[in-house]
Amino acid sequence: MTRTTLKGLLLASSILGSAGLAHAEDVTLTIESWRNDDLAIWQEKLIPAFEAKHPGIKVKFAPTAPTEYNAALNAKLDAGSAGDLITCRPFDASLELYNKKHLADLTALPGMENFSPVAKSAWTTDDGSATFCVPMASVIHGFIYNKDAFDQLGIQIPTTEAEFFAALDKIKADGNYIPMAMGTKDLWEAATMGYQNIGPTYWKGEEGRAALIKGEQKLTDAAWVEPYKVLAKWKDYLGDGFEAQTYPDSQNLFTLGRAAIYPAGSWEIGLFNTQAQFKMGAFPPPVKNAGDACYISDHNDIGVGLNAKSEHAEEAKKLLTWISSPEFADIYANSLPGFFSLNSTAVKMADPLAQEFVSWREKCKPTIRSTYQILSRGTPNLENETWVESANVINGTDTPEVAAEKLQKGLDGWYKPAK
Repeated sequence: MTRTTLKGLLLASSILGSAGLAHAEDVTLTIESWRNDDLAIWQEKLIPAFEAKHPGIKVKFAPTAPTEYNAALNAKLDAGSAGDLITCRPFDASLELYNKKHLADLTALPGMENFSPVAKSAWTTDDGSATFCVPMASVIHGFIYNKDAFDQLGIQIPTTEAEFFAALDKIKADGNYIPMAMGTKDLWEAATMGYQNIGPTYWKGEEGRAALIKGEQKLTDAAWVEPYKVLAKWKDYLGDGFEAQTYPDSQNLFTLGRAAIYPAGSWEIGLFNTQAQFKMGAFPPPVKNAGDACYISDHNDIGVGLNAKSEHAEEAKKLLTWISSPEFADIYANSLPGFFSLNSTAVKMADPLAQEFVSWREKCKPTIRSTYQILSRGTPNLENETWVESANVINGTDTPEVAAEKLQKGLDGWYKPAK
């Protein structure tokens, strides 16, 4: 072997060694999540956008089945084998992880200034001193309707309670459509698509929710009973056998074109776009009287936090700061129409139905579901009891007043507002 060849070999091995060393220094961050539906979006859009700007940091999105996520995550955290970033459920489940010191305090994270107190409320301690997850997305409630049906019947979008029931009466009298697709068999549907959808209009959103937590209002007050009185009137418009109708049944009735209105969560948008063969529109919960302030349930759904035991905390914080950015908000919200960015920078949605929902933020006051923060920590669980009573009211087995009394009695049994 000549000296030139040997020199060349040594140089080549040195270059290869350096390349190997550089590659070995890449940090790989793992994200724990229950959103297995989002795997392709992370792999094809979000991760490439982040990695392009952060050489040396690789990201792996590692979802678990939604029903198994909480148990699997807790086991991994206890064993010290969880990923660097933890996708956060809203409110108490994540607060418990923070209290157990599994999640780091992110209050001072660059980018957190991009979120309002309401946006951060699902991942902030009761006293407001610490925020432990970056807000990623919320879901908005309202009503999705069959535009073709409305056009055929000459129905204008209802904006008041009276116009809403007039529209339902017109659809029912025509007889070609079930006026509204909602069942009570699964219970949660009656509460989430019913009570929590229209309720903020009556209890004035955050004003009423905060007063309930402080003990200044009760569920037996008029503002909390009135939405049940409205729900009781829905019974006549839900079609035959709604008591045995499941959530998927309701979805199918609407997407097959058999029902004209669907009390909705914005998460339906992606599915409905693929299934419905007709034009769709959406409208926010009608106000009681023309000119009243409108309210929407803009409910925090998903955040992401830092595993307090991550060995790559600094790199993970760079990813979290990017998740706090308008760039992330735009990619994420447009990849998942119906899951809306909580970032203060407005995102223009490409999907027209998603854009309709998110546009309500400009004219309506946002709130979150009344049962989710603090009030469902005890037994009986107010969220689950609200499912039951919402179904009972619509079925006609409980009056609105009796339902409210049951809920307040259950809450009084364990909840003592802080003085």
